[in-house]
Amino acid sequence: MTVETFERVRATLGAIHDEIAGFTEEEILTGPAEQLLPPFRALDRLAATPVPEAVVDALMADAGVVRAHEAIVRLRTTFGLRLEIEHARRILASDDPWAVLEQYHFYRNYVVLGRMEAEAACLSPGDRVAFLGSGPLPLSLIVLWNRHGVRGIGLDCVEERAMTGRCVVAHLSCAAGIAIRRGDHWSFPLHEPCRMVMVAAQALAKEEIFAHLAAVLPPGTLISYRCYKKGLRRLFEYWMPREFPTNLREIARVHPDPPVNNSVVVLRVGEE
Repeated sequence: MTVETFERVRATLGAIHDEIAGFTEEEILTGPAEQLLPPFRALDRLAATPVPEAVVDALMADAGVVRAHEAIVRLRTTFGLRLEIEHARRILASDDPWAVLEQYHFYRNYVVLGRMEAEAACLSPGDRVAFLGSGPLPLSLIVLWNRHGVRGIGLDCVEERAMTGRCVVAHLSCAAGIAIRRGDHWSFPLHEPCRMVMVAAQALAKEEIFAHLAAVLPPGTLISYRCYKKGLRRLFEYWMPREFPTNLREIARVHPDPPVNNSVVVLRVGEE
């Protein structure tokens, strides 16, 4: 492990944490962007910095980094949500919504992720998936429907975000294949059969979510999630449970294909 790299990254994370620790989720969503963009961009730059995995492992075990983790992830996810809301509004205001959608900074990433997930789960046209934490810009479901013919049900626990997602889907003429509702993991099992349940990185609390899905989904149902397996991005996401329920078995793991940095993991529900 490079001690100099460890100390440099830890100091950078500490400085960013001190800058953002006082912001609530609501302030990140609605506060002055000029106060939030600099630390958000600083985290982006740090995430793209190559460092040895031993350094990342040491940082994840460092008490100071662990204390800073919640505030850092809150900024990354909540400001990312803010960008989604802003882009969703631009789509809704446009006479050419697909052109505006494709201008979204991460659109190409979602196209690649959709292909990765469709291949990992062997999804076919006409299959249905549910997405837990679909948000105001349900790009995963839009890509799966538009490019792979896979139907989707999106659930978001905040009605305003669910309503925005519904409006975006309708404005993109995708409502025939995608339904967006208010809901969370306690909404499962759904009335409609779903081949797979996709768990968003922002969906919380992870242990409770996977325990409930494992208990109520029919055997054979697939569950997918995305995670970072390498680099400093591992520090900037809500960490997955160390252990999953015993009736969930990993059946596929697809490693990143640029520009994507996430791995896609697919689990299958078995008998208790």
